[in-house]
Amino acid sequence: MKVDWNKLGFDYVKTNVNIRYEYKGGEWSEMQVTEDEYIPMHISTTCLHYGLECFEGLKAFKGADGKVRIFRMDENAKRMQSSARKLCLPIPTQSMFEKACYECVQRNIDFVPPYGSGASLYLRPLLIGTKVGLGVKSSPEAMFIVFCSPVGAYFKDGMKPIKVIIDRMQDRAAPRGTGDIKAGGNYASSILSGEKAHVMGYSNVMYLDAVEHKYIEECGAANFFGIKDNTYVTPKSPSILPSITNKSLRQLAQHLGMKVEERPISVEELGEFSEAGACGTAAVISPIESVYDIDTEKIVRYGEEVGPVSLKLYNMLQDIQYGRAEDLFGWTKVVERA
Repeated sequence: MKVDWNKLGFDYVKTNVNIRYEYKGGEWSEMQVTEDEYIPMHISTTCLHYGLECFEGLKAFKGADGKVRIFRMDENAKRMQSSARKLCLPIPTQSMFEKACYECVQRNIDFVPPYGSGASLYLRPLLIGTKVGLGVKSSPEAMFIVFCSPVGAYFKDGMKPIKVIIDRMQDRAAPRGTGDIKAGGNYASSILSGEKAHVMGYSNVMYLDAVEHKYIEECGAANFFGIKDNTYVTPKSPSILPSITNKSLRQLAQHLGMKVEERPISVEELGEFSEAGACGTAAVISPIESVYDIDTEKIVRYGEEVGPVSLKLYNMLQDIQYGRAEDLFGWTKVVERA
């Protein structure tokens, strides 16, 4: 195995094995470990036609002490259960999910990038409906898979703020829809506006609510937050995916003595924040340099340097993930080499 850790991007790299479970006849199979990277599938499998699939994303890190840690897989398990419930898919148990993640990291432990590279091992749990048929209905059969791939540092040249655009051309998710779960269709609906933003020179699209188009929802594929008067503010809406990174940052902000508010945030309030950012598994925090509203042609600027609060929260979370600080919250699970 030869991997140039410094040249990794966010892409798939073949590892040793992946972990699978199958659900048939009302029960989950025993855990399967396979080197096969492909899934044999009938042309009328329900996930291919009706979007009955959901997924998760989490990471394992090689720490300063040489130990490998998985970050908050219990929370990812709970979120996948919520997704499965809403899509009427068989629900993986918490222990099944965590066992699969642990086993995947343990059996691919040599693919965890070394400490200091800024890279990590990305885990992708995937749940798909596998019932063969043509009718629009729930799938009583499913496959649960966990595979992994080493991925590079999000900010290869240091943490840099990004430019964001507000474009009302496309809604990410509707109220009482699937915006609050990690279903693939949510991401499919963001591709067109995302491509447009990139052509215009912006890193992300800031999505607004689908009813009034005045309240902030998500920023690209990440949650949004703003800092104002020693308060961490993040949007609250039934169509926002509950980010585990955002949840962690809120806990850290409270630990620092900051106030935390989850509430609707109007576009007009953007100018009242001293800092703003997008947060998620990939980057932890992507600080926002500016937000441009394509309809009103107004622009809000936060500056070309990372804000002090964002930087502090980012470092605190990374210190826990890489074992540089005590895990006061019990967020990590150490993986022993087999």
